[in-house]
Parts: sequence; structure tokens; C-alpha cells
Amino acid sequence: MRHALSALAIIAMSGTSAFAQRDFDQVEIKTTEVAEGVYMLEGAGGNIGLSVGADGAFVIDDQFAPLSGKIMAAIAEVTDKPVEFVLNTHYHGDHTGGNEAFGEAGAHIVAHDNVRKRMKEQNILPDGSTAPPSPDGALPIITFSEAMSFHWNGQDIRVWHQSAAHTDGDAVIYFKDANVVHMGDLMINGGYPFVDINSGGVLSGYVAYYEKVLSKVDDDVKIIPGHGALASKADLEAYLAMLNEVRSRIQAEINAGKTEEETVAADPLRDLNEKWGQGFISGEAMTRAAWKSLTATHMDDHDH
Repeated sequence: MRHALSALAIIAMSGTSAFAQRDFDQVEIKTTEVAEGVYMLEGAGGNIGLSVGADGAFVIDDQFAPLSGKIMAAIAEVTDKPVEFVLNTHYHGDHTGGNEAFGEAGAHIVAHDNVRKRMKEQNILPDGSTAPPSPDGALPIITFSEAMSFHWNGQDIRVWHQSAAHTDGDAVIYFKDANVVHMGDLMINGGYPFVDINSGGVLSGYVAYYEKVLSKVDDDVKIIPGHGALASKADLEAYLAMLNEVRSRIQAEINAGKTEEETVAADPLRDLNEKWGQGFISGEAMTRAAWKSLTATHMDDHDH
């Protein structure tokens, strides 16, 4: 459990001293073209999406602050146009750490309303510690509540917030013409999802996102997850089936009157853990998060 929490703390933290202990000098940025003019960049932190073309670069997430120079250099390898927009899929520091640097370089930072709200305040990390507010220069300057569209680089880029799920400020980005979807941390390919309850996350909220994406895409879609390898429609279908199974099993324990500790002791996810419990989130961490989420009373998705 401690390992899972420490990993989550690293995921969630934004601009804190813990990053000084990481050797970002050794990180290399890997760039993969997933469709014409659309790329996935991998380094340390959340996977980055990139659209390039005549209008300028459009970036989805920007990892940790110390990597901004390397990320900018990787973008410059595929386009000589400036970065005009950075869209954050949620507020966690491994997806927004580069906001300040990109903003200073002229990019417009875009995100859901709740991303700006959370970045402006102190946040509780999964291990119980706190992260300070983000600097003003890192804050999104364009926000939305439910949906927005970009008509950019010859692409219709659809962005929407369905409900609270990973956090209360999640966004999915759909490059309709390129047949590419960026899921942010709504999908951690190959592992259980991280339901950040301290940030308004709701386990049941994931299903609506998955079902909407699956209703829009064909078998050839390329899915950029928040973490992990490039995914397919079949991968997302398997992820949805897993999540529904997790929810069903934990709800059965709750219906039987079991406490969180009793549910953990019953180990209801044991046969799923070999496949899904080897990433950031252990089987125990998934069990605890699911129990807490399914027994909680949640506030309105669009506020906190």
C-alpha cells in the first residue's frame, strides 16, 4: 500500500520539492506519430498529445516543470510553428507542471473550470500531505464547464467534461478527423485507474466517459492514455469491462454490510490483480478507493 501511495503522490504533486530529488536530466522524450499531424510524446509524467500544422502547435498536457525545455525541443523537431494552445486533461502536476513555461512562451492554457479552481488552492495529496497553489502563470486562462471545440490544423477537435471521475475536472479530447482520442488519466493503460477522491474523483463517473468514447469511434481509433502505451478500442472495451467488474464486486461487499477493512480483507479483486494491479494502483489501493467512492455522498460534478 505504501508503494502505491508514494507513486500516487508523485503523480499528483505539482511543483514541490520532491521533484528536486528526481533526476529529470536522464529523461528522454519519445515522439510517436499516431496519425497524420498528431503525435504522442512520452517522458516522465502523463503522456502528451500534439497536433501540428499550419495553424501552430496544439499540446495536450505538459508533464513536469523541469522537462519543459526537453518537451519544447521535441515539439520543435516536428514543427517550426509556436505552441499556441496547451490543454490540460486535469490539474495533477505531472500533466500541468510545464504550464508556466509554455505560458511564458506564448501559449494559451485551456482546461475545465475545476482545473483552474484546484490549481489556485492548496490540495491534499493521496498520502495525506499537501501541495501548494500553482503560480499564477501556470493557471488556465480559458476554461469551460461542459464542452468546447477547436477548429485547428485542419482538425475538428472536440473536448468534453462528462462528470467527475479521475478528478472533478477531467477532459477527453477527440481529434475527429484524425481518429485519435486523448483520455488523460481516465485511462492508465494496463493498470487500475486512480480515483483521486481528495480531488472530487468518483469511480462510477468513469463509465460515462468510456461509453461515450466507444460510441463515437471505430475499430481503427488510436487512444492516448494518461499513462502507458498507445491503446486501441479493444483496450478501452477491456478497461470498461474491468471497471464494471470492480464496481460490481465492491458494491456487493458494501451491500453485505462490510466495512472498508473487512472488504480489503476479503480481497474481492484477487483474480484481477495479476493483470490490473501491477501499475501505479495496487489491488488493495483499488479496493479502498472503490469502497470509499461507492459509499460517499458526492457534490455536484461541476462544483466543489
